[in-house]
Amino acid sequence: MKATRLFSKTQKEDPKGEISLNAKLLIRAGFIDKLGAGIYTYLPLGFKAIQKIQNIVREEMNKIGGEELLMPGLHPKNNWEKTGRWQVKEMYKIDGDNYGLGWTHEEIITPLAQKFLNSEKDFPKYIYQIQTKYRNEPRAKSGILRGREFIMKDLYSFHLTNEDLDDYYEKVKKAYLKIYERCGLKDYTYLTLAGGGAFTKGYSHEFQTITNAGEDIIFICKKCGLALNKEVEQDKCPNCGNSVFEEKKSIEVGNIFKLGTKYAEAFNFKINDEHVVMGCYGLGISRLLGTIVEVFNDGKGIVFPKEVAPYDIYLINIKAEKETDMVYKALEYKGYEVLFDDRDKTPGEKFSDADLMGIPIRIVISEKTLKQDSVEIKKRGKNEVELVKIKEIAKFLEELH
Repeated sequence: MKATRLFSKTQKEDPKGEISLNAKLLIRAGFIDKLGAGIYTYLPLGFKAIQKIQNIVREEMNKIGGEELLMPGLHPKNNWEKTGRWQVKEMYKIDGDNYGLGWTHEEIITPLAQKFLNSEKDFPKYIYQIQTKYRNEPRAKSGILRGREFIMKDLYSFHLTNEDLDDYYEKVKKAYLKIYERCGLKDYTYLTLAGGGAFTKGYSHEFQTITNAGEDIIFICKKCGLALNKEVEQDKCPNCGNSVFEEKKSIEVGNIFKLGTKYAEAFNFKINDEHVVMGCYGLGISRLLGTIVEVFNDGKGIVFPKEVAPYDIYLINIKAEKETDMVYKALEYKGYEVLFDDRDKTPGEKFSDADLMGIPIRIVISEKTLKQDSVEIKKRGKNEVELVKIKEIAKFLEELH
């Protein structure tokens, strides 16, 4: 992609009225645009980053047997009345309160599964979607971390026994941790015990990412690394018995529950006169993008991990248009996603935008580098600049990755 073709443009100043760092940086870098409180447009750069995260999530969900579908966002009142949740404050009501906009999908997936899962041989089954959700959020001040409209992956599992649910629950834990690792958050994200709420007598689990922008407080066991949500804070770690914890601010980037038979009972979903056992597993896609930006940034802008960056390389031309265009085509031929800054801007402006957007690798071609048949290559977030021969760019990039 050539920068002169980009739909969006960068901004030098922070947007007025924005409090959160993720929104400030993403708006300035041309990734999102604010329509209203908690409501954002994902511009081409931002949508590419969202798609990178979605692809990671899909791959890991498919590995554990997930089948993807897409359910409606518009929900009839009747489904929610069956579970007693029609009056929850989170739901936007429309059409004279006959319909609501979905902020979760237990009331939709349960009767849907009931249509197709009719006998023992149909179990277990794992169904997920990636979809826009709507939530009447009174605290929409955290950018894309807490939106009124947001993108989420929700997986639902259906089992004949609690033991089978327990086994799959452990597989989901591992899959989630793999997702966060691939998104660059392995060293920042902790499996966290939380209350079971109305769903289960035992614990549920959250995945909390450490950042000063976090709205949650967790306590991390200094011995085994398990974290506790403040609502289940105990004197000793239930995993290893250690009593020394570290308090940290964090952002919840995922949660998983053993629903048991709660929703199966509401819809009379039975196999051989026994209610079906369910689990649900949520992961905020747009929230994860905001979390990545909150964790990976410096005074110049975003510092994207390579797997979620919208492009692999930011290519800058300084009075060497013909040669830069040749390198651009060669890099794309090798399979790299390249943003070629071919704009009529000063070198300083191009360098500044490269840092702001946070693309992992910057390559500069100028009259000065061409005198040595070379280019300058720099990793975002590092100070070192390497002078690399043009014919050795591909080899150097392979070793760099």
